[in-house]
Amino acid sequence: MKIDILKIANKKFKSRLIVGTGKYKSMKECAKAIKISGAEIVTVAVRRVNIVDKSKPLLMDYIDPKKITYLPNTAGCFNSKDALRTLRLAREIGGWKLVKLEVLGDKKNLFPDMIETLKSTEVLTKEGFKVMVYCNDDPLMCKRLENSGASAIMPLAAPIGSGLGIQNKTNIKILRHQTKVPLIIDAGIGQASDAVEAMELGCDAVLINTAIAQAKKPLQMAEAMKYGVISGRKSFLSGRIISKFAGSPSTPKKGLI
Repeated sequence: MKIDILKIANKKFKSRLIVGTGKYKSMKECAKAIKISGAEIVTVAVRRVNIVDKSKPLLMDYIDPKKITYLPNTAGCFNSKDALRTLRLAREIGGWKLVKLEVLGDKKNLFPDMIETLKSTEVLTKEGFKVMVYCNDDPLMCKRLENSGASAIMPLAAPIGSGLGIQNKTNIKILRHQTKVPLIIDAGIGQASDAVEAMELGCDAVLINTAIAQAKKPLQMAEAMKYGVISGRKSFLSGRIISKFAGSPSTPKKGLI
C-alpha cells in the first residue's frame, strides 16, 4: 500500500498531527505526549519556550530536534514588527526557515489580525522563509495569503484554546476546494471527534495543543488524537456515500425468498 505522505515546503511527514509544546505540567509530560501522539512536527513559541538559556531546562533536552521538526511560531505577537523580529531571531538561533506565523488582533478572543498577517507573510516569503500561516477561515483572505507565497494555510476551527470544535464547516469545505497548499486546522479542537471531522472535511493536517495539554489525562488524549487524525484521513480518502433523506436496503431485492 502506498504511504500517505504529508508534504509541506518540500519536507515530508508520515504523521498528519502537529502538536504544540505549551501548557503542559512539565517538559517531561510534553515529551511523553508528543511521543505517544506520533507527531513529527511540534510548534515552539519562541517568546515563551526556553531554547536559549542553558541554565534552565531546555526544550531540546526533552524533544530531539534531529528527530522532531521544530516549528517556531510567533505566539504572543500583536503586530507585524514583533512577529518579524521573533522569526528572524528563530532563524539566527537555530537556522529555522519553516515557521508558523501568528499575528493576533485582540487579547480576549485571540483572533488573527489579517492585515498584519498578510503584510508579514509578504515580507517573510521574500526573505526566504517557508511560512505556515494561522488565519481566519475567510476564503478570500486565505487565497491572498496563498498567492503571497504561504507554504500552508492554517484557519482556526474556533478561538484558540476554546475547544469548541469546527464552527464553520462550509468555509472549510470552500477552502479545501480552492487551496493548493496544505490546509491545516489550527486552534479550537477540543476532542478526538473534532480531529476526525477536520480530516473528513479534507484538511491535510490538524494542529492541537490545549486539547491535549489541558486534558485530565494528556497522554491518553494524545493517543486519541493520533487515531482520530488517522481515522478521519482514511475516511476522507475512502469516499463517503451520498447523503439521502430516504432509507436504502443493505441487501438486494432480487432473489428474495
